[in-house]
Amino acid sequence: MQSCELVTFVTAVACTMSQCYSEDELAVIAAVFSQLGDTLATILAQEQLCSNDKTSDTVPAPLV
Repeated sequence: MQSCELVTFVTAVACTMSQCYSEDELAVIAAVFSQLGDTLATILAQEQLCSNDKTSDTVPAPLV
């Protein structure tokens, strides 16, 4: 799927959902998807950090 097709699909899903759920329900759904995205990003960042630590001979820089 190309990037423009993906954003078009996501937009269509959002528009359809906005017609099927109340504002309160949509607020919860939006929060859930935001948390899902953040959690996936955290998992991927942690896995990348761990794989970089295994392949690196240098001391990692301190987190600031």
